[in-house]
Amino acid sequence: MIETTTLVPIAENRRVAVESYGDPAGKPVFFFHGWPSSRFQGALGHEAAKDLGIRLLSVDRPGCGGSDLHLGRTLRDWPALIGALADHFGLSKFHVFGVSGGGPYALASAWGLPDRVVAAAVVSGAPPLADRDDVSLLMPVYQFLLWAYRRTPGVVRTFFRVAGPVSRVRPPDWLWRAALLMIPRCDRSALSERLTMDRAWAGYAGAWTGHRDGVFHDASIYAAPWGFELSGIKVPVQLWHGREDRNFRWRLAEELAARIPKCTARMIDDEGHYSLIMRRHREILSDLISFPACG
Repeated sequence: MIETTTLVPIAENRRVAVESYGDPAGKPVFFFHGWPSSRFQGALGHEAAKDLGIRLLSVDRPGCGGSDLHLGRTLRDWPALIGALADHFGLSKFHVFGVSGGGPYALASAWGLPDRVVAAAVVSGAPPLADRDDVSLLMPVYQFLLWAYRRTPGVVRTFFRVAGPVSRVRPPDWLWRAALLMIPRCDRSALSERLTMDRAWAGYAGAWTGHRDGVFHDASIYAAPWGFELSGIKVPVQLWHGREDRNFRWRLAEELAARIPKCTARMIDDEGHYSLIMRRHREILSDLISFPACG
């Protein structure tokens, strides 16, 4: 696998890093990574994309990895950024694909670029949280971070600044194996494969190589209103979610799907937050590109 990074100028003194995977001459699909992660998470789909004739364009969000920080950005800013990237690569139409924390970005793209986005896939996607009082369907770490951010955002930002250098250091294998005991069996099995584990780690560690506040600002987007109505999404959306997902329980995905007009929801038995994307990448991408680009 050859990694090819393109730094695309978006505004004065601001660039966005894009990594290309799969088939360089294939159908274009923009990939939006989870949180905390980076464009290198796209490597998980490299072989599937190559076999399916897909050019997977994996984007670092502002402040993460190789992309410059954009203070004050909101989710509504994302469609314009993706439109600018598509112009740079000479793409009139394309598909979008977001995993976990990248899910809201796929939906924002579908909402804001209805004439260019052919279809969107959301896998293990994060739900809207700004107006949600009952957070019991989120994993405990997310519950705590949301609680802390709503009360003392400055303290959370300081915590991330301190955590950054440590987070780039890969833990020893024994510690990794111990951590896997805390997640569902299906996720543990998927993350135990060496190549998959290496790629997942590369995505995670890459997030912390950007601006010192990049991961914090990326997280703050999830606590804010999305700024658009899900009912206004006009393009087809495929929503995939594992019934063993402990990060975002599947009932949250059902709620989300019910608010999107052209949404096909797939609740998958015996798949968790991580195993779903790692074991079904080919199936997800194949279904996504089954929607043809017209016009």
